[in-house]
Amino acid sequence: MPLWLDLAVRVVAVVLGFLVLPLVVGQTEHKVMAHMQSRLGPMYAGAFHGWAQLIADGVKFVQKEDITPRAADGTVFRLAPLVALFPYLLVFLALPLGPGGLVAQAMDIGLFFVLAVLGVGVVAVLMSAWASANKYSLLGGLRGAAQLLGYELPLVLAAASVAMAAGTLSLPGIVEAWRPWWLLWQLPAAIVFFIAGVAEIRRPPFDMPIADSELVFGYMTEYTGLRFAFFLLAEYVGIVVISALTTILFLGGWHGPFAEHLGWLWTLAKTFAVAFVIIWMRVTFPRLREDQLQRLCWLVLVPVALGQLVLTAVVKVLT
Repeated sequence: MPLWLDLAVRVVAVVLGFLVLPLVVGQTEHKVMAHMQSRLGPMYAGAFHGWAQLIADGVKFVQKEDITPRAADGTVFRLAPLVALFPYLLVFLALPLGPGGLVAQAMDIGLFFVLAVLGVGVVAVLMSAWASANKYSLLGGLRGAAQLLGYELPLVLAAASVAMAAGTLSLPGIVEAWRPWWLLWQLPAAIVFFIAGVAEIRRPPFDMPIADSELVFGYMTEYTGLRFAFFLLAEYVGIVVISALTTILFLGGWHGPFAEHLGWLWTLAKTFAVAFVIIWMRVTFPRLREDQLQRLCWLVLVPVALGQLVLTAVVKVLT
């Protein structure tokens, strides 16, 4: 295959995954929440169980007026939703879907690249909060910055543990080195990574930066139309990314029966199973207060992640 054609196929595949998978997760969330809370929900768009409701919502957002507050910093205000989305698009490039090089761009330092790019998310939160010229948005942005900067540490420490166990920073290399007994050995790191990842994408019960009962809608208060839709899309893409990383690092990625031929299917199945748990958490747990959120990070997750890192280092030295 010519180089230009190979590159085009990879780019198209990444863009399709970037656009389709979050919509599937979003539709799943609507239906799962409806069943868990015993409510019918929208059932008319698309006729069969309202399958086209997200598409209808997208059309609605396109039709809404795009408003920029008079006192806002217009350029920064308009760029913030794109900055929120762009890091996740870059992360999709490095996520391996199956064996045999089924990844858009394999990198020897793929884990380092992914974690570094995910850290850009805090910039979008601060941009939208400051540029909105709204006190509720500013408060949400400050909460978001404190939360994201805090939960970065346990997220990185937990990922470092599994990278040390595998002896590589390559995401496909980590999956290749994975063994079923890691489900027990690296379980504390997996739990820490998952919880910190949910906090990084500001999903309930870690949605203090939004806190609609206190801050209207936090750093997104002044956004309308497509720009607001971009923030929502970023949230669902974040669910896919955190679920995929949890699958790749801790659940064996494409490992499963007939992995040579169905590896990509195992990766997707595990990713959506983790995404289901994230949706389940939203329905089950109330929002954490700011002090509870920070206490969980610094007094629970960080010590557990450090302990797991020490344990992994000891095991690697002894073996």
